[in-house]
Amino acid sequence: MDLRKILNIEHPIIMAPMFLVSNVKMVKAAIDSGITGVIPALNFRTIEELRDALTELNATHKTYGINLIVNKSNYKLHKQLETCCEFRVPFIITSLGSPKEVIEKCRPLGIKVFCDVSDMNYADKTVRYNPDALIAVLKNAGGHCGILSDEEFIPALCKKYPNIPVISAGGVGDAAGIQRMMSLGACGVSIGSIFIASEESDVSQEYKNACVQYGEKDIVLTTKLSGVPCTVINTPYVQKIGTQQTWLEKILNSNRLLKKWFKILVYRKGMNQLEKAAFSATYKNVWCAGKTIEYVHSIRSIKEIVSTLIAK
Repeated sequence: MDLRKILNIEHPIIMAPMFLVSNVKMVKAAIDSGITGVIPALNFRTIEELRDALTELNATHKTYGINLIVNKSNYKLHKQLETCCEFRVPFIITSLGSPKEVIEKCRPLGIKVFCDVSDMNYADKTVRYNPDALIAVLKNAGGHCGILSDEEFIPALCKKYPNIPVISAGGVGDAAGIQRMMSLGACGVSIGSIFIASEESDVSQEYKNACVQYGEKDIVLTTKLSGVPCTVINTPYVQKIGTQQTWLEKILNSNRLLKKWFKILVYRKGMNQLEKAAFSATYKNVWCAGKTIEYVHSIRSIKEIVSTLIAK
């Protein structure tokens, strides 16, 4: 199984969905470079904006994807899914929940569904619905990362589910990294952080510069943004506010009656904080990125970035 055949692309690479960062320009540039790209549906404030984006992407007549958050925090899910089905999006990536509804509605339409999984238990539950591929979210992934290394997770998934393609997500920033994941059994790779500092990205110059100036050692895990571990650049502001929830936040997060509402509050507050930092100059710099910014040495076009990933 090869991602190139599954998605009809030249190189087995997905430009990963990145909250706030991914946009239509980036995906079109990825398509023109022989790979494909995915945009989180939540990057569009309204369904009308999502519809406009899908109209533009469908006009390419090429493969692209949309990422859907499928847990209760995403109150827009049903309308987003309905819209993706209407436009026959080529493939969907599900994250942070059960893909059951997405697969049931997409399969009859010929829409492929790839599912993020972060451990074997999650994979076991997901496989019940017969996804088109599993995306192994590794512990060195950017954003909401997994808990297992590539050596642990990818071969285990391939052995247990030999008929389901496995795509690796996390820790790849060059051609050698892609070959490593393929040698472990992955059919392709999902790569995100090295594309943040691209010319086609709409994030602030400060965010892009940070991806150039900081490196692997500057990436830390924080639970302050969404309540679950998320990787960010360890800026002076992040150092100031800390990366762990306070004692009061931990109590509220474990209270049986309050934890649902507290998690929603934390998530929305954290996402608003990320959005402000991503698009404007502010001292409250909380920038999401993974360890592969170690491979980012300048701001380049997506075509140039892809050329380094496919170099022989």
